[in-house]
Amino acid sequence: MTNVIAFSWDGMQTWMLTWLPLIFMGLIAGTLVFMLVRMSGNLRTKPQEIKPDSSSSIRWEDVAGAEEAKEELREIVDFLRDPKRFKSLGATVPKGVLLHGPPGTGKTLLAKAAANEANAKFFAQSASSFVEMFVGLGAARIRRLFREARKNKPAIIFIDELDAVGATRGTQDASGEKDQTLNQLLVEMDGFGGSDEVVVIAASNLLDKLDPALLRPGRLDRQIFVSPPDMTGRVEILKVHTRNKPLDPKCDLDVVARQTSGLTGADLANICNEAAIFAGREGRGVIRTEDFNGALERVVAGMESRRVMNDHEKSVVAYHEAGHALCSELLASVEKVHKISIVPRGRALGYTLNLPEEDRYLKSKEELTDYLVVLLGGRVAEQIVFGSITTGASDDLKKVNEISRAMVAEYGMGNSMSSRRLAIDDYAISDNTRQIVDEEQADITDVAYRRAHHLITGHRNLLEELAKTLLKQEVIEREDIERIVGQKRITPLEPAEPGPALIAAAKRHPAAD
Repeated sequence: MTNVIAFSWDGMQTWMLTWLPLIFMGLIAGTLVFMLVRMSGNLRTKPQEIKPDSSSSIRWEDVAGAEEAKEELREIVDFLRDPKRFKSLGATVPKGVLLHGPPGTGKTLLAKAAANEANAKFFAQSASSFVEMFVGLGAARIRRLFREARKNKPAIIFIDELDAVGATRGTQDASGEKDQTLNQLLVEMDGFGGSDEVVVIAASNLLDKLDPALLRPGRLDRQIFVSPPDMTGRVEILKVHTRNKPLDPKCDLDVVARQTSGLTGADLANICNEAAIFAGREGRGVIRTEDFNGALERVVAGMESRRVMNDHEKSVVAYHEAGHALCSELLASVEKVHKISIVPRGRALGYTLNLPEEDRYLKSKEELTDYLVVLLGGRVAEQIVFGSITTGASDDLKKVNEISRAMVAEYGMGNSMSSRRLAIDDYAISDNTRQIVDEEQADITDVAYRRAHHLITGHRNLLEELAKTLLKQEVIEREDIERIVGQKRITPLEPAEPGPALIAAAKRHPAAD
């Protein structure tokens, strides 16, 4: 019995030494074949093509609030419609157009509308889909995309989120695969001329991160900034998104547009949809103004939460929001308060909603300083009333830090660096300069804090009335705010004396390097 067992084990060892390496190599070979098949399938996948005559096609009238961008794109549309008219004059269409601006401003819609108006094939591809773990796959996809477009000209190639593959080469943001893919894109854009009737339209939210070679003439010749819409543009966007929605005859879209300054087309589309949901929830057959107000509140502040605060927390939130609102009402340069609420929404336990009366594109140093006063008003009110502070001001303090930092480093609003713009993350900046920037930033926030303290202590009775009304009603509308505060808005405070941080800095550093 023992001899038989030994013989079997010896035989098994021989089998294992003979066949296991072969099996292992077969598994590796099978895995490689599978990966190659997958790669081949990815290469064979055609780019997304949207036919101009599809039922979901988008035209110029479907894109509102971006008139300047549409005017620039109309030249490309005219060329693709009738190229002979331009070629007879020796003109060539720009090879590429870069649409850049904040998210949600309609860059993709503009590209689709241009393709449909030109009756051109539209090949859409996200730049992130070019980048894979296998080196060379992204470059192969680029070649495939341009090859398909040339076969189906006139055509528009749309590359969304260009910064995913177009970041400056040789930086941490660009890997070897990204660099190779970008190189191939540059080669392909050099490989066709204006007579090819193929135009590249790219979109990006991060213009400063793109490689300079992409932006030179002959590649992305034309750069179009797509900004958030102004008052007129917002009205037109609201009309587009309410064309198929039943509106109450008393519903004034001009009023809605006035309340949505700074919002993008995507935000406005979301508000229109939320307003329809509000009306449907209430069982109404038409959308009223109050539905738009509720939708705006939902988009800006978030969905109403079911969290229940205890009495002390509710009181702290009430005085905190009353502090914001009181400073807003007393400072003439700050937008009026539209609503105050201590009903939790989203992550916020309460909020103060300021709505501008008009679109503004420039802010003075005094206006930014007053806004810092408003942001710090909630923390100051907590400290004055309760003698302590809470974590509720974390978001306010984050905004204070960002704005005050930008005032000193980007806008040149410091005292000793009023004519310089500094990239604080640049290693070329000396430690001495960094310290001065830190001290000037600290002084700006200290002055704002003292101003907020001065306003609230000087109008403590108004703070108490606002907070008590909030605790009773939970929400205060504009009419109640005007009744409580009245017409006590004041002009911007006189510039305060430099704070201790700046005085100490002047002694240590007479001048910045």
